[in-house]
Amino acid sequence: MNISKRTVIAVVVVLIVICAVWAIHVRGGSEKQAAEISSQNQLSGAAVAVVQLAPADTSITVPGVFQAYQDVLVHAEVSGYIKNIFVDIGDRVHTGEVLAILEVPELDADVNAAQAAVRRDKSEIQRTRNDVARAVAVHTALHAEYARLKTAAATLPGLIAQQDLDNKQAQDLSSEAQIDAAKSAYAAAQEKVSEDVATLQRYKAMQAYSYVRAPFNGVVTFRFADTGALIAAGTDESKNAMPIVRLAQSDLLRLRMPVPESDANYMRIGGPAVVQVQSTGETIHTKIVRFTRSLDTDTRTMLTEVDIPNQDLHLSPGMYANTTFPLRRDRDAMVVPIDAIAEGDQPYVLIVDNTNHVVKSPVVLGIQGPNFYQVVKGVHIGDRVIVGSLSDYQPGQKVAPSAVDMSLTTFKQTSSHLQSPQPNQQSVPSAKGQK
Repeated sequence: MNISKRTVIAVVVVLIVICAVWAIHVRGGSEKQAAEISSQNQLSGAAVAVVQLAPADTSITVPGVFQAYQDVLVHAEVSGYIKNIFVDIGDRVHTGEVLAILEVPELDADVNAAQAAVRRDKSEIQRTRNDVARAVAVHTALHAEYARLKTAAATLPGLIAQQDLDNKQAQDLSSEAQIDAAKSAYAAAQEKVSEDVATLQRYKAMQAYSYVRAPFNGVVTFRFADTGALIAAGTDESKNAMPIVRLAQSDLLRLRMPVPESDANYMRIGGPAVVQVQSTGETIHTKIVRFTRSLDTDTRTMLTEVDIPNQDLHLSPGMYANTTFPLRRDRDAMVVPIDAIAEGDQPYVLIVDNTNHVVKSPVVLGIQGPNFYQVVKGVHIGDRVIVGSLSDYQPGQKVAPSAVDMSLTTFKQTSSHLQSPQPNQQSVPSAKGQK
């Protein structure tokens, strides 16, 4: 009977051990299954965009300042007192219009003296011309007389004394020399009158400079002198010559912009430019007219200009404007949102593969737009790339992808998960502002 009790006890112990082992096994399986379900429920949501082909272009917007096409200080060519001044600030003037008249009495005296010299020279020319005619007449008579004596001496030897014949020959040669002297005096008189005429023309030109005229159509932006002011000649560097007015050509304006070194290579004569004037709200489509072809060593920028017609003067020098220059364009570029790029020494994207696992892929970037990047190498058409908060994901991590709008302006969730999530899976937040 004792043996039977021991047997029963052993059987009970074995059964208890078996039950305990079974219970532990069942509990472990349940916990593992629960962990798998929990893991599935905790998959990170990932906003993804599909790599696609689209036109890509880039531009640069640079602020600039309007300047007058020409802007000069108008000086007097001669020194004198202002007798009359006819313009003031804001006046529009035309090429050749008289701005002021100077009073220069000594210059008037110089003109009168030069005119008298020219008249005297003309009288001298007439006198020397008469001297030439008289010398020619005397020479003709003496030469004829010498010729007759010479003929008679040859016909009747001894009839004419040799001394008389020699005297007549000397007179003939002397009269011929007188002709040459008279002609030289006549030529000198002509040279003198030419010299004095040139002097007169110079004085008259200087006298004309007493009328200060506008060099081009423009607007008087400042007036420096008034009636009675003494004005020094602008050509006299030894004096601090005061200008009379400042004149600006404002019917055509220059808009100057400093283009950064990185974009200077894209500037071309005739290239398009879009000007937006803040003060008037207008948009002007124009073209690049000129640029310096050299960089400023301090700012590392290149000065670029466009010309803006301004016949009604509604734009003023000094106004600000923003100018947009298109730089590059690719009609069939692989584009991704700019938030899909992790920038740095080696840019990369995070691709979600067919099994919804994250794959890190280095990329080569091309055109950068305001909200997109062109990817030259590293992705393929149709790849899904994670947009935003890339630091929250690790290569090999499984995610729950959610599509975003590829308008490249805003990224919004447009559909449910690209692949159906597991049951009880958590909803995925919008890609915009996702953490």
